[in-house]
Amino acid sequence: MKEAVHARHADLVIETALREWNPAAALIQESARATAVVLGSRGLGGFTGMLVGSTAVALAHHGHCPIVVARDRRPDGAAPQPGPVVVGTDGSPVSEAALGFAFDEARLWNAHLTVVRTWSELVDHGAIRPHFLAVDPAEIEAADRKSTEEQVAPWREKYPDVPVEIVVRKGRPVRALLEIGTGARLLVVGSRGRGGFEGMLLGSTSQALIAHAECPVAVIRGDHFDAER
Repeated sequence: MKEAVHARHADLVIETALREWNPAAALIQESARATAVVLGSRGLGGFTGMLVGSTAVALAHHGHCPIVVARDRRPDGAAPQPGPVVVGTDGSPVSEAALGFAFDEARLWNAHLTVVRTWSELVDHGAIRPHFLAVDPAEIEAADRKSTEEQVAPWREKYPDVPVEIVVRKGRPVRALLEIGTGARLLVVGSRGRGGFEGMLLGSTSQALIAHAECPVAVIRGDHFDAER
């Protein structure tokens, strides 16, 4: 493994470590001094089923840095194609962290950035709308688009060379992100949020993204953003 990496990145400094602990404990400890923890979408031995079991949940709860789930090929066997960075946001502080990470990745890759927000006629920020039968869908979408534009504005100023597209869509976030993320080079989400993205990392949405996204998935913690500020 080390030799293979050096063959492609000769100037990269590589350290290896062997731990007798379980994978979750070892990776959580290493995450305290890491820029990111990168996991394969499947593994052998102690890492079998990592991304759908207790190790992923443990890292989500206790990891100290962004977590990236890597895939080498799409389900149809084709190699991944360079595409945009896609990030999900709901206006929460954790989605702010996800935005910062996504903008930085888009700059590094010289890629477009697609910012996705979903809305529902029934739910607003995780709570049932009191008068959902009387809501105007056009007003909801316009308000969410305005809110997203305001959230993205400071990041546009910080990263003026990153082309940005904002997509506001009715529906479930997992479906929107899977569809829009098709062909993306990276899909970025916060570890938790409010509204449609609440419980992203610990519930069915995160499981679906990890299991079915055709591209790498990055999960960002809110305290990562706090540290960067």
